[in-house]
Amino acid sequence: MKKIIYALILPLVVVSGLVFANREIKNVTSKKSIPKPLSAAERKAALKKWEATPDGILYKKWEASPAGKKVYAGEANIRKSIRNYTNMEGVVTSLSLPPGSRLGFGVMVRMSGGDYILAFGSEKSDKNSLNFNNEFEQLHSLKVNDKIIIKSHSVSHAPKYSYPIVAGDYVERDSKLIYKRAPRKGGC
Repeated sequence: MKKIIYALILPLVVVSGLVFANREIKNVTSKKSIPKPLSAAERKAALKKWEATPDGILYKKWEASPAGKKVYAGEANIRKSIRNYTNMEGVVTSLSLPPGSRLGFGVMVRMSGGDYILAFGSEKSDKNSLNFNNEFEQLHSLKVNDKIIIKSHSVSHAPKYSYPIVAGDYVERDSKLIYKRAPRKGGC
């Protein structure tokens, strides 16, 4: 009889301990404060402070250089298509990114008379095997001089690269969809 009582009480003690511990963890995480977004004046002050750092000075010099102006001109050239998420015609000029790039998988594309980096992000491997996922499988079939239609939500730049960086959200070849970025999980 004692063994049966102990057998019933032991799980009850373990479960109540887990419930109590879980409640404590929730209380601790909920007490953390969420930082307030910075006001316009605070953002401006932080930017001025950063511009005085060595990295900020180098960035400002790059912006004023011919290479920086060329990148900004390239961005301005496609800004309307980016803002409206409309089709942009492009031709693949290289299947590899500039040496030393850390943008993940991407190709070089000529659009609107300028060269651009079309970046798709990093290729993730499956957790259980060494196989890469099939997200970029059709993109690997691209060849130099292929004509593609691109849609993107953003274009960016970095002093490290001599070309604007277009985020590849949608790519079509010969009126067939070959890539569409999956929507974010758990966000907007």
